[in-house]
Amino acid sequence: MPDSKFKTIHEIVKAARLNLNQTHWDYLIGGTETETTLKRNRASIDARALRPKVLNDVSNIDTRVEFMGKQMQLPVILAPIGSLQVFNPEGGAAAAIAAEQAGIMSIASSVCTPDIEAIADASNSAKIYQLYVRGDEHWQDEIIKRVIDSGYIGFCLTVDTAVVSRRERDIAKGVIPTSPASPGDFNYQAKLNWKDVARIKEKHDIPLILKGINRADDAEKALAYGVDVIYVSNHGGRQLDQGAGSLDLLPDIVEAVAGRAEIIIDGGFYRGTDILKAMAMGANAVGLGRLEAWALAAGGSAALVRCLAILRHEIIESLALCGVTAFKDLDNSFVNTAINPNPSSLQSAFPLLDLSNAGY
Repeated sequence: MPDSKFKTIHEIVKAARLNLNQTHWDYLIGGTETETTLKRNRASIDARALRPKVLNDVSNIDTRVEFMGKQMQLPVILAPIGSLQVFNPEGGAAAAIAAEQAGIMSIASSVCTPDIEAIADASNSAKIYQLYVRGDEHWQDEIIKRVIDSGYIGFCLTVDTAVVSRRERDIAKGVIPTSPASPGDFNYQAKLNWKDVARIKEKHDIPLILKGINRADDAEKALAYGVDVIYVSNHGGRQLDQGAGSLDLLPDIVEAVAGRAEIIIDGGFYRGTDILKAMAMGANAVGLGRLEAWALAAGGSAALVRCLAILRHEIIESLALCGVTAFKDLDNSFVNTAINPNPSSLQSAFPLLDLSNAGY
C-alpha cells in the first residue's frame, strides 16, 4: 500500500535526507565539478512559465499516455540509477514494483542490483534495461539476449559516459565511483561509437534507446541508424560540467526528430508543472531519477508509489488549471520564457523543504 503519511513531495525528500548519511546524500544530490550543469537543469525549468487557457470544461482529466506501444497512467518513467540499492536494499526491483503499482514504466540500470532476471521477475510492469558497456561484442550480445529473454520492452545504451567525471563531493570524501553490479573494463564505454549502435540495431530485435543525446545533429544521426527512442539527458549534471539545462536542449531536438521517434527527457523534473512544461514542448515521457531515489530512501517502494500519487495529483490540478483535459491538448503555446524569481536549486522546487535539522 502507498505510504500515506506523506502529504507532499518535500516531506518525502526530507525523510530521505534523515535516512541517508552525508556520503549517500551527496552522491544523490551532487553533480560534477562546479555543478553548473546540475543547476542549469533546474534553471531551464524555472525559467519557463505556463500560459493557461480558460473557460474549458475540465471536469474530467485524463493523465494517461501511450509510450512505446504501452499505456501509462502518467507520462513519467523511473530513470536508471546506478547503485540504487544504496537507497533501498531491493534496488531496481523496488522501482519495478512501484512502477507496476503506479501504472508506469521503469528503466533498470546495469549498475544496480539485483540482476537482469530478478528485476524482470519483480513485477509485471513494462521495463527497459540500460547498459554501460564493460565488455566486447560477445559480452554485449550475451547481455542483450538475457534482456530480450527476460521480457524487457526496450534496450537503452547510455552514451554520455565515455569517461568517469570528477564528482568532487565524492572525491573530497574518498568515495570511489565503482559498483559491484558492473564488473569489467570501463575502457569499452570510451570506445563506444556509432558502429556499435549499427551492429546492435542490426543484430538484436528489440527497440533501441540512446540516453544522453544533447544535440539535434546527434538526434538526426541516431534516427539514421534506426534508433527508436531519443533520450535527452545530461546525466543529471553528473557528467560534463558547464552543459546546458535539459529543457533548453529539448526544442531543437524535437524539431530535428519531427515525430519520427519518441523522446524521453530527464534532468531536474520534480513537480507536476515540470512534467507539463516538458510535454508541452514536445517530450513523450519524462524520466524521474533523483525523485525516484529520494522516495525509495524515504520508505521503499511504498513511499515511491505515494510520491507518484502526489505527482499525479499535481499533474491533474495543473492540467485543469491550464484549461486542458489531457496531455494531447498541450502544445508550445502553453509555455513561454519568463523571469526566474529565485536561484534554481533543489530548494526552488521545494521551497518548504527545511533541512536545518537533518544534518545538512
